[in-house]
Amino acid sequence: MNTLQYKGFLGSVEFSEADGVFFGKIEGINALVNFEGESVKELTEAFHEAVEDYLVFCEEEGIEPHKSYSGALNVRLTPDIHSRVAALAKQTGVSINAFIRKAVENQIAAML
Repeated sequence: MNTLQYKGFLGSVEFSEADGVFFGKIEGINALVNFEGESVKELTEAFHEAVEDYLVFCEEEGIEPHKSYSGALNVRLTPDIHSRVAALAKQTGVSINAFIRKAVENQIAAML
């Protein structure tokens, strides 16, 4: 998925061939905020404006702009992968949860 970033917010990017427009929404918030444009420049400007308007709305309403996450995540694995993760976690002396958390942290660090 293509994305835009502005002020710590992530915007999805899609294209409608039928309408001839790029469109998206602000991700990771507890609201639905859309934006669109006929060019990349227009889309980017519309995204920035949508974020700015959303921040004003949050300020006026006294709400937290970013969606809160509990930190609990249910991950579906194949039985083979689950078995291999359990064995590797045991070998390194950590829980499966700690092993997976570290693997995710390493992947995120590698992508930044």
